Amino acid sequence: MRRRLFYTLGFAFCVTLVFAQQPRKADRLFKDLAYVEAAQAYEAYLERTSSPSTDILGNAADSYYFISKDTSAVKYYKKLYELQKDAMSDVRFHRYIHALKGTGNYDEAHSLMKDYLKRKNNEDEISRYAAEKSHLDSLEQAESLFTVHDLESNTPRSEFGTTFYGDKVVFSSTRKPSYTLYVWNQQPFLDMYIGERNATDGELFNVELFLPDIRSKYHDATITFSPDLSHIYYTTNIVKNKNKLINDDSGTNNFHIIKGTIEDGEIVKTESLPFNSVDYSVGHPCMSPDGKWLFFVSDMPGGFGDTDIYVVEMSEEGSVVSEPQNLGPVINTRGKEMFPYYREGKLYFSSDGHYGLGRLDVFVSEQIEEEKPEFGKPENLGDPVNSNKDDFSFVIDSTQAYGYFSSNRLEGKGDDDIYYYTKEKAPCDQLVSGKVTNKNTKLALEGATVKVFDEFGDLVTQATTGADGMYEVEVPCENTYKFQASKPNYTTEEKEVTTTEKNGEEITDVNFELTNFDDLVVKEDNQEKIDVNPIYFEFDKSDITPQAAEELNKVIYVMNQFPKVKIKIESHADCRGSANYNRGLTDRRAKSTQQYILDVGEIDPSRIESAIGYGEDRPKIVCESCSQCTEEEHSENRRSDFIIIEK
Repeated sequence: MRRRLFYTLGFAFCVTLVFAQQPRKADRLFKDLAYVEAAQAYEAYLERTSSPSTDILGNAADSYYFISKDTSAVKYYKKLYELQKDAMSDVRFHRYIHALKGTGNYDEAHSLMKDYLKRKNNEDEISRYAAEKSHLDSLEQAESLFTVHDLESNTPRSEFGTTFYGDKVVFSSTRKPSYTLYVWNQQPFLDMYIGERNATDGELFNVELFLPDIRSKYHDATITFSPDLSHIYYTTNIVKNKNKLINDDSGTNNFHIIKGTIEDGEIVKTESLPFNSVDYSVGHPCMSPDGKWLFFVSDMPGGFGDTDIYVVEMSEEGSVVSEPQNLGPVINTRGKEMFPYYREGKLYFSSDGHYGLGRLDVFVSEQIEEEKPEFGKPENLGDPVNSNKDDFSFVIDSTQAYGYFSSNRLEGKGDDDIYYYTKEKAPCDQLVSGKVTNKNTKLALEGATVKVFDEFGDLVTQATTGADGMYEVEVPCENTYKFQASKPNYTTEEKEVTTTEKNGEEITDVNFELTNFDDLVVKEDNQEKIDVNPIYFEFDKSDITPQAAEELNKVIYVMNQFPKVKIKIESHADCRGSANYNRGLTDRRAKSTQQYILDVGEIDPSRIESAIGYGEDRPKIVCESCSQCTEEEHSENRRSDFIIIEK
């Protein structure tokens, strides 16, 4: 990036107007941040001398680095490193590493970085570097979720810093011609533009200046909006009356964030935020979608590096109600953290302090607690979002399906280009585990099968329990599944399980209790019968009573659990009453019982061979005479049997 709005040299810069003015000395140009001309002047000097000072080499390397001429930067950083070795400043060493990556020399950059970390002997830094490199290496082995392309609407100048404004997109650019140039890169100062978005390919069209009433003579860029679009927060030079720069004691002009109030599409009021200061820069604001937090970047005293990401709490009216809170050393490094963007519990930002592909890379960090702006370890988004150049200003829509970022990668159309991307949904799986036991004994069941079916009834996966009765399966996130546990000669049990949206989360204790077939039957007279309690009917009736239904539901359960089971129904009476009457009554009861099983259980009629009432012809207990039978013996004879004929 050849401009680096509040990015390079500790986030601040001096503004110099150039009107075809010729540079005097390379050091003067370097001090004035005129890096394009400074690089040319240093190059001319170095061609004439064989023993340059380390200051000259360092300034020459930095000049090329700041205008993204990495090949030339590496040439002079390498000479400086050969002269200074361990005495080379940390700042320039890290620029050397980034420049090496910018030329594709990753192996050399990694080797130098390992030696550097060993010399520093900081175990935390070594561990962080190793972990972040390992993560990025793993991304190279996996297929990226991102598809990226450069926008046709980019120009040879700089376009970057997109943000959504309803259905439109606002961005920053130097595309407008001007005789007043930013000395750093000899381009016009930044203005904000708005364009309509093509929903098919992300292209921007009908591009025009955004809110020209707030346009100043210098940089106006990187904007964010309140949820109702009634307020804007944007970055600009600290000026008075839009044109007069206000500098700190060293003569440096810093940046600050301005809040604007919009009514009927026009700015009716602007005000400086309370944490702004002439003595340091703040910028790159990003408001959370609910309007509760405003994230921003600053080089204010007390930070961890060149620029850090901070957050303040906001009122419903869009006013700052807390002191700036640094996001801490997990996010911020001794390098530069820039361009925060918060969406759906994730913080996206760019950094050259975390391990990356080169210069600024885009990282993402998950929010730890829903109500607090605290975030976990950042992860590099990898290629193709990141490259060996500057990649920044990453934004994503609420569906997490598409968005924009900016980059000055070599294949672009200009200086900084806006890139559109689409993102596939990341693979997400969760573990589900549980135990299968015998319902009666409570002992673990080994060899039980647990099958998982999706909403269409298709088998997703399955597992078999071990000696401890435990199983574990992995299923995709955010779905509802039918889990079915079974084992030969046992009942089958089903449960519904809904997975969440969190990758790697585990759902435990999805347990099953199965009943052995033998525990559901009784054996009498070399026959197997379904084990039910006596079924009672009202006097002289064959209607199914609630008590009878409860017992018949046990029969239905067995037949549903064991689809191969076939039965025959036999209904019996005691010896009281005439034989013909008892045969007729029990036959009606047998057939009423059969019909209940078929209707309620939705059982195939072929699975009930017969339903016959035998009256008092087949007593279970034979008395010498009917009058001599006890009431208990009459009850034993008054029975319904569900005899298993096939299983």
